[in-house]
Amino acid sequence: MESFGTTRILRTAGLIALSLLAASVLLKPGSSLAQALPASPNRAQPIDPNDPSVLKPTDQDAGLLSQQGGKRLLDEADKAVTAQNYPTAIKKLQEARQVFNQLSNFYQDLAGSFSGIDNRIADTQRRKALEAAEMRDQATYQLALVHRAQSQPELAVPLLVQIIRSQQPTRSLGQKAYQQLLELGFVDAPYPRPRADQPSAAPR
Repeated sequence: MESFGTTRILRTAGLIALSLLAASVLLKPGSSLAQALPASPNRAQPIDPNDPSVLKPTDQDAGLLSQQGGKRLLDEADKAVTAQNYPTAIKKLQEARQVFNQLSNFYQDLAGSFSGIDNRIADTQRRKALEAAEMRDQATYQLALVHRAQSQPELAVPLLVQIIRSQQPTRSLGQKAYQQLLELGFVDAPYPRPRADQPSAAPR
């Protein structure tokens, strides 16, 4: 009887010890368990908020990386030109170009991502990309004019050529840019050509 009682006590003590061990494992902090799990290449990784390459959410009405932010820079540049503060105007116009160029690229990327998946979203993003590109070219044209006002044709010419490549010579802004090149003497053939210089239609 004594042996049976001793065995029963030892068995009970063993069960209690196992229960306590299991409880200690289950009550470990989640971070410890997460550290014990092997990294999986297919698992989504958290975004580091301190990473400078991560864009912070911006207010679409007040944030710099927005249409309104770019237009605000254009307004500030216009005021600087009026005050003949050309260095500030150049800085603001360069920033506006960068903002609108980034917006155009981002919207174009989104349009490509949704193409064939949701064409409504793709078309909307494509339209926004075109609008941002138009504003970028407007800022580029204003920047070229400021460089020309400062007698810096070597800085104005590349910008004007960029506008023509983006807008095409048949569009209004492209023609304005070409006219600036003509006035600077970089090109010598006017466009559109005067009617008198245009070849007449061949007789039938």
